[in-house]
Amino acid sequence: MTTLTTGTPAATVTAAGPRASWAAVFTLARFETRRLLLRVPVLIAFAVYLGATVWKTRTSWDGFPALQDADRATQGAPLLVGLAVLLCVNQAVLRSRRYDTDRHLDVLVVQPWRRTAAHLLSVAAVALLTGVCVAGQFTWEALKPGAVGHGSPGELLAGPLSVLVLGALGVLLGRLLAAPFAAPLLLVLLLVFSLLITDAGGEGWTRWLSLTVGENTSNTLPSELLGRPAAWHALYLTGLALSAALLAVLVSGGARLRTVRAGVTGAVLLTLVGAVAQSQGVPPETTEARTRYSVTPEKEQRCAERDATTYCAFPEWGARTDDWAEVLDGVRSLAGGTAQDRPLVVRQRVEARYGLDGDAAIDPATRPGEVTVGTSWGGNRVPEFAAAVAGVLVTGTEAEAGEMCDGRMVTVMWLALADRPDPVSDLRRVRLDDSDTGSAVVLSQTDPLSMTAAQTEVVRELLQRPEDGTAAKVRAHWVELTAPEVTTDRVARLLGLDEPEAKDECL
Repeated sequence: MTTLTTGTPAATVTAAGPRASWAAVFTLARFETRRLLLRVPVLIAFAVYLGATVWKTRTSWDGFPALQDADRATQGAPLLVGLAVLLCVNQAVLRSRRYDTDRHLDVLVVQPWRRTAAHLLSVAAVALLTGVCVAGQFTWEALKPGAVGHGSPGELLAGPLSVLVLGALGVLLGRLLAAPFAAPLLLVLLLVFSLLITDAGGEGWTRWLSLTVGENTSNTLPSELLGRPAAWHALYLTGLALSAALLAVLVSGGARLRTVRAGVTGAVLLTLVGAVAQSQGVPPETTEARTRYSVTPEKEQRCAERDATTYCAFPEWGARTDDWAEVLDGVRSLAGGTAQDRPLVVRQRVEARYGLDGDAAIDPATRPGEVTVGTSWGGNRVPEFAAAVAGVLVTGTEAEAGEMCDGRMVTVMWLALADRPDPVSDLRRVRLDDSDTGSAVVLSQTDPLSMTAAQTEVVRELLQRPEDGTAAKVRAHWVELTAPEVTTDRVARLLGLDEPEAKDECL
């Protein structure tokens, strides 16, 4: 009777053991996930991450994002969450040693390597939550009416995968070292390593060994010109996360499992494949495309005619022509003489030969009636474009407008700003020093313009007067106002103002 009583439960435990063990793993994973998400450092990290994301995304890119830039903008903030997860999950792994409960856990059906798997699943849950936040941020940008371009799945995965890598490292560190100071020390080492890679790598392949790779630029390029190995970098991060996770299981007693040993080998190979592939540099076809887009943009563009203006844009920017046309029509409506009907070509141009980090200026167009517009829009870019249109209407070409140093500058700036909702504010925004007095450089997509102190004084007074009255004077005296070498004093008198008191000397 004793033999029968002993044998029956043994058979039952053996049959139900593996299934019960994995059920316990998932139960423990839910418990650890809840504890991890409620830890103060993780809560603070998520609060800062979400708060900063919402605050920044409200006004990012002035409402006109290029999605190939917006996807990269999701990568930096998740690192804060990842660092908090590394610290907290490491403390969770060491909890049983800290409270001396290891000997009690050893009698359970959940072996140490399964408990490690539960901690890794909690990290995966936090990484998944980070992925939801990243998707929400990118969707917000994509739904803005002014959004253009295409995002990259590889770029969007970088943030969540970084959290996964850091969390897996925290678990692995907890299984290798019982010291409580090991995790903070690892955080410091990771930060130093990241700084060293950034400083030493520059444009080299070593910078791609870090978790996220940003670009120190505001230059927006078409999607096909980026040349970033985003997909290979995502593969590299996946390999790193799997390597750290499987090594943690291995050192926790999972060395006897063939699948774990094979998985470690496969994960290391995956990491190496991703690391080598992402270090190949910019593909030759991308370099050739950058040259074509920079030197002969007309061969890559689609053009549409509206009234007397032809708008030529790169394929991803076709929707922006409505915004360009609204500004151009406002400037043209204030002009006089033949300028209201003069054929114009608005051509989008970009300098892509130096990559995303390049900041080379675009040469002004020399063909009559051609106006340059860039890949960015909104904010200061709007009055800059208006000034470029006005400069071409007054002088004929962008090149000549850039060399202008006479009273025509008054006409150009009034045409550019008079139709704006807040012209005096836009006058400050379009000037390099954000001023509305004295001499200053006027920003442009090509060569900047230059305003003297006297011209600034006259323009400011004109913008404070009723638009209709000034517009009538501009049309009546258009020929003289746009004549080369006309003085600022003469322009002021023609427009009904006293001669300016400020100096009329070009920069």
